[in-house]
Amino acid sequence: MGKKAPKSKKSLSASASVNGTSRIAEKKKLLRPKSPEKMKMTTRQTTRASEKQKKPISPKKFKANPKKKIKKDGSNTPKKPPTAFFFFLEDFRKAYQEQNPDVKSMRDIGKACGEKWKIMSYEEKVQYYDIATEKRAEFEEVMAEYKKKQESGEDQESDDYSEFNE
Repeated sequence: MGKKAPKSKKSLSASASVNGTSRIAEKKKLLRPKSPEKMKMTTRQTTRASEKQKKPISPKKFKANPKKKIKKDGSNTPKKPPTAFFFFLEDFRKAYQEQNPDVKSMRDIGKACGEKWKIMSYEEKVQYYDIATEKRAEFEEVMAEYKKKQESGEDQESDDYSEFNE
């Protein structure tokens, strides 16, 4: 008998349906890279791409964010007044500590205060907003005076602003 002609791809798939193991072998061939050289190239390419994405920070180059330096010239500036919430916090803290003497944690007191502030109506908050607006107006007046003195060149500060610089 003569030599058999090599099977075409169509005949392979037909015989694969007959024999399940040959189908698995065919899939493995398709999944395998053709040469180890190509395999190395693909891994190099993926590692280069990942290196670009994830560059480790060396300990020498890493610096923590430095704290902002406070200017010595501006150290005598008037302090901003507290908001309405902080005025409420002062009153609430006193009342809360009287009712709950066992609670010493400022965290718990702050949480309770925040919850109370959220559920308060605007009418209940008005008194604190009024105090805050009065203090804000006083601050703006003092700040205007301070800016005038700064512009005129008076670097020596008096204790006119001690109310806000506590």
